[in-house]
Amino acid sequence: MTVLLVLLGYGCGAVPIGVLLGRLAGVDPRTAGSGNIGATNVARTAGMRLGVATLIGDALKGAGPVLIARAASGDPAVAAATGLAAVLGHVFPISLRFAGGKGVATALGVVLALSPRAAAVSVLVFAGAVAGTGYVSVGSMIAALVTPVAMAVLGAPPPVVGAGLAMAALIVLRHRDNLRRLRAGTEPAARLLKGQASPKS
Repeated sequence: MTVLLVLLGYGCGAVPIGVLLGRLAGVDPRTAGSGNIGATNVARTAGMRLGVATLIGDALKGAGPVLIARAASGDPAVAAATGLAAVLGHVFPISLRFAGGKGVATALGVVLALSPRAAAVSVLVFAGAVAGTGYVSVGSMIAALVTPVAMAVLGAPPPVVGAGLAMAALIVLRHRDNLRRLRAGTEPAARLLKGQASPKS
């Protein structure tokens, strides 16, 4: 059952929500704006409504498998593994030849299902970091790094904290181009509306 649940997580994560919704506006986020399939780029290139829908969809494909795994197994380790598989599915989807997004929204959905209080902390940290720096990429990375710490402080089981650490490492790794631009001073500030400049966050 554990293998099936992990495969379920990966399969849900691999559904390219941003690409599917972008088509409604005649936009392929892989070739428009920053080229990322996540909610931020969809909002910039296809409109805020579809961007919000992508955010919700990506979060649900993380939360859904975790909730199913928890109900089916009752084991936090299985639920955590299933959630991590969902994030891996989003980042490395077989449906897009393993070229996916950065995993932030899907990881948020996973954390919401595994540790809701840690998710609340992460959202607040993300909002504060973006407001303070003007960069979505900075907010995403800081929130990702804070998440496993919040999980541990709030008493989450070790397998859940471990999944949080793995997701944080993956998200920071996927933002390596943003880190290079931040060091070079060329990372554009956040622009979320269609028609505005498109930073690669």
